[in-house]
Amino acid sequence: MQGTSSTKEGAGVGWRQGMDGGRAGMEGCCRQLPASGGPPWLGLGCPAPQDQGPQAPCDTRDPRRWGRAMADELCDLLREFDEVMEDFDRGPTRQYEQHLEELKRKAGTRVYDSGIDELESTSTSPGSSLNSSEEDLNTPASAYPSKGLEALAMDQKGYRRESFQSSTSDEDMLEIAGASLDFSMAEDDPPLDREIGGFSSYNGGGMNGTSTMMDFLEEPLPGVGTYEDFNTIDWVREKSRDRDRHREITSRSKESTWALIHSVSDAFSGWLLMLLIGLLAGSLAGLIDISAHWMTDLKEGVCLAGFWFNHEHCCWKSNTTFTDRDKCPEWKSWSQLILGHGEGAFAYILNYFMYVVWALLFSLLAVLLVKGFAPYACGSGIPEIKTILSGFIIRGYLGKWTLIIKTITLVLAVSSGLSLGKEGPLVHVACCCGNILCHLFTKYRKNEAKRREVLSAAAAAGVSVAFGAPIGGVLFSLEEVSYYFPLKTLWRSFFAALVAAFTLRSINPFGNSRLVLFYVEFHMPWHLLELVPFILLGIFGGLWGAFFIRSNIAWCRRRKTTKLGKYPVLEVFVVTAITAVLAFPNEYTRMSTSELISELFNDCGILDSSKLCEYVNDFNSTKGDDLPDRAAGPGVYTAMWQLALALIMKVFITIFTFGMKVPSGLFIPSMAVGAIAGRLLGVAMEQLAYYHHDWAIFSGWCSQGADCITPGLYAMVGAAACLGGVTRMTVSLVVIMFELTGGLEYIVPLMAAAMTSKWVADAIGREGIYDAHIRLNGYPFLEAKEEFSHKTLAMDVMRPRRNDPPLTVITQDSMTVEDVESIINETTYSGYPVVVSRESQRLVGFVLRRDLIISIENARKKQDGIVSTSVIYFTDHSPPLPPSSPSMLKLRSILDLSPFTVTDQTPMEIVVDIFRKLGLRQCLVTHNGKLLGIITKKDVLKHIAQLANQDPDSILFN
Repeated sequence: MQGTSSTKEGAGVGWRQGMDGGRAGMEGCCRQLPASGGPPWLGLGCPAPQDQGPQAPCDTRDPRRWGRAMADELCDLLREFDEVMEDFDRGPTRQYEQHLEELKRKAGTRVYDSGIDELESTSTSPGSSLNSSEEDLNTPASAYPSKGLEALAMDQKGYRRESFQSSTSDEDMLEIAGASLDFSMAEDDPPLDREIGGFSSYNGGGMNGTSTMMDFLEEPLPGVGTYEDFNTIDWVREKSRDRDRHREITSRSKESTWALIHSVSDAFSGWLLMLLIGLLAGSLAGLIDISAHWMTDLKEGVCLAGFWFNHEHCCWKSNTTFTDRDKCPEWKSWSQLILGHGEGAFAYILNYFMYVVWALLFSLLAVLLVKGFAPYACGSGIPEIKTILSGFIIRGYLGKWTLIIKTITLVLAVSSGLSLGKEGPLVHVACCCGNILCHLFTKYRKNEAKRREVLSAAAAAGVSVAFGAPIGGVLFSLEEVSYYFPLKTLWRSFFAALVAAFTLRSINPFGNSRLVLFYVEFHMPWHLLELVPFILLGIFGGLWGAFFIRSNIAWCRRRKTTKLGKYPVLEVFVVTAITAVLAFPNEYTRMSTSELISELFNDCGILDSSKLCEYVNDFNSTKGDDLPDRAAGPGVYTAMWQLALALIMKVFITIFTFGMKVPSGLFIPSMAVGAIAGRLLGVAMEQLAYYHHDWAIFSGWCSQGADCITPGLYAMVGAAACLGGVTRMTVSLVVIMFELTGGLEYIVPLMAAAMTSKWVADAIGREGIYDAHIRLNGYPFLEAKEEFSHKTLAMDVMRPRRNDPPLTVITQDSMTVEDVESIINETTYSGYPVVVSRESQRLVGFVLRRDLIISIENARKKQDGIVSTSVIYFTDHSPPLPPSSPSMLKLRSILDLSPFTVTDQTPMEIVVDIFRKLGLRQCLVTHNGKLLGIITKKDVLKHIAQLANQDPDSILFN
């Protein structure tokens, strides 16, 4: 009690000294008002003090009504201060608070509501008596002289001349009037400290003024403003930083020619980056295509003219006939090379053995490279890219080692014969190119939001080279991958896709002047009645997509939760062995999946020697290049049951292949399943029309001897249906398939099949394969396409909950370095709210954990006197401390003064929309201006999962 009493007495003495100084300053103001209209900054006049009584009001001579009111208020405040000081002498400090509130009420809105209340609402004044009166009354008396009204007691040594002479606005005058009752310095201006006579230095280190305080973060530190691994970026802050950077460059461009050149180069750098991404992505895609084609044929034989030639290129210069073009003497199978002949059971067994050995060698090499050098190079990469584009940080996922290893292992995985494709991983490869090239340009290297715009364009370039579909690539990036896709990114994505496609076309990897191996052209129109089988293919695609997603997710979850996941090499070895053993006997599974799709899309011509084209020919009915519908020959029936077996194998083996620790795409296997089903249905329709052309459904449009049905078109529609059922793509899928075929007249069948497959698959399960893998891995991806329809409030989701420990906060000017480091070590949060005090819980801002760690470490190294007991403050001015206190650490530069806040009664549907559209990583919850809790992106995702009867603990990252 004695300590408390002495403290209050000391506080009273200090406060009295400050009030005396403030009154002297205000009297000085009035004494210096000339009779000719007052000082320039106020425009008022006041007669000399000796010409008026002690209670007489100032006689203003300015005709402006507002100026007279301000003069009256100034003199009224003098009288009110006298009353406050007299009451303070008579009674306890509680009367000070009562008089202060009464004074505020009397002053009205003209002075306080635009001065003190404004400061109070922002909560940025570090020692304002109206903001933290309880703390001020408990502060030692020796600290108060530096917090009094000395700002108004100063003489006119340049302060008013420099700060207020040219200011004539009402806002400036209101701020001056409001500042008359703010018991803290208006600005942290060191020259002012030296001009205050009779008062000690304000700039930290206690009353003696010997210790110096510095804001060492005036120059940005390396690492400050960046993010830790497996954390979400703050889109609002990143976009704000980019706008500030752009404004600075624009303003400087008018100063000199060099600054103008820098501004032009900054604007052009985005297009230059797109050019480089397109060139690199197209070159790598060409390299992958050529290498994969060669290594796939290497499993069956080798070219004697040059081992680097694949089977097709090896036979280009051969003199063999067209029908025997695949049996040129330059190409030798392994049995021919080892045994000298290629016929007989032993030759078949040897070729079988070499096929399996090469497949195992390629897959083992791929998994060992991935496991040893770049674990992120496995899988498709699209789920992680979607998460990264939504703002998530995965260090190394788009790095140089991932790019190198993924490029090499993608060739090995595709060549091994596994049921996977290279189209999905090519998106990952292109995004790696974009991320690496971003480091050449400062504005993309230092801004995570700008970098994600580049990655969206890179994803478009990846699909462009994967399918030879530039427009489809742009739409794929917009529909399926990107989270933030402004119009500027659309143009740049189009340019990057164009450059990538042009580069790949220049390389011509397949030797057919096409960008893909299975480019086809159909010439026959389709009939309206064919929409029925097209819709049936859509239904099949939706059912297959839903079945595949559920089965694959169940297998991947088992892999993650059992010992199976600890043996990735063994898993790849077993799956490759089973695939190779089952694939070799069937020629449609032995060939690469891209070649299979090309075979199924093909419209049979006169010179085609495939089993699928072994019809009973009637050349008398041939009209030009178009062949009529013909009876199926023995080769077609053989091909049908082989394709049926291939369909069963592809359906099941793909479930276990996708998700292994090798690069594995899903586009090509899904298209293969649909193409097989479509070709089977197409041949069935063709034979039905041939043998029953007199039926009512055929009689109107399919006469005998006409070419009515195109089985290759059915294969293409089935491929689109199955790919849509798995990925839930619609618009981009149709455009990609249209660009593959080059036929405008087939858009309607593709649209019908794609929409039907999506409807059927959505009826069974809402998630596509990529969204399902995002949820399986626990990534914090907030889907922008789904609506939140539940009636919950922010207080139901925020932390801390009931019976939880209180929210961890940092006070603005009362915690030491040791206190803050203790909070950092004891918690794992990504950031902390900053409040005025633990008692008031009034919000000041938000500070990131990473920024705190980096700033404190650098301060210990670079700033003298920073020890564990040094006070950390986030205000403009240092708090008052005893003379013996160590140097203080100012960290206002890393404080976010405008964190997004909602009240505890805000509906969660609004909160979810805010997180989606602004890309927030957290928002703070308040009640009547006081901090209650925090909602992070992880909390929102857990809440959504809980309402959907899913496991909320599956969300692993924030």
